[in-house]
Amino acid sequence: MWQLLAKPLFGVAADAVKGFVETKKIKSEIKITSIKAEKKRLEDIAAGKIKWEQSAVDQMKGSWKDEFVLLALMIPAICAFIPWMQPHIETGLATLENMPKYYTHLLYMACSVSLGYRAAPGVMSLFGKKK
Repeated sequence: MWQLLAKPLFGVAADAVKGFVETKKIKSEIKITSIKAEKKRLEDIAAGKIKWEQSAVDQMKGSWKDEFVLLALMIPAICAFIPWMQPHIETGLATLENMPKYYTHLLYMACSVSLGYRAAPGVMSLFGKKK
């Protein structure tokens, strides 16, 4: 009699254990695949198959620098429409215009890089120009 009751219960328990083991196995396979994919991506970057820009975009996920640059550019543009802020914006822009050229080029480069653009070749050509 016990055998008639115990056999179905053991079958259900065995199925539950098999399902648990299969789930763990699948999760570990997913982790291994993810690690292999990241390793391959890093090897491709080292070999030059993936461009610098894509690598930089991947590294900047969660970075606050691009939001800071966007705010720094947008605040004066927005404040230019507020009458009591206009003199301050004009004074600030005039001050930036009178800065040395190398400083403005460095600003261009810093803003471009923080937004994910490879600006060094273009900015370097600006440094070479003599006026």
